[in-house]
Amino acid sequence: MESKLPISLDWSTEEVITVIQFFELVEKTYKQGVEREKLLGHYRTFKQIVPGKSEEKQLFKQYDEELGISSYQVMKKAREGKETIIKMERVK
Repeated sequence: MESKLPISLDWSTEEVITVIQFFELVEKTYKQGVEREKLLGHYRTFKQIVPGKSEEKQLFKQYDEELGISSYQVMKKAREGKETIIKMERVK
């Protein structure tokens, strides 16, 4: 599936790659599941690039609408859960 990733022209190439990797992991939770610690680690790196909550919400919304998923729910489950693997189901 070809999706438009939410990126900023102000980011360096390395930052763009980091954000893309984070969103790919979020999407992967809906396909096959992702290790919780790996996801949380990528989220911490993502937050170094996108420290503001409002910008995070805006990026999540753009990505989520494109794919019909919820980045917020993925991260909520990762932070609050105890599972080793985070796996999400699409709501129809």
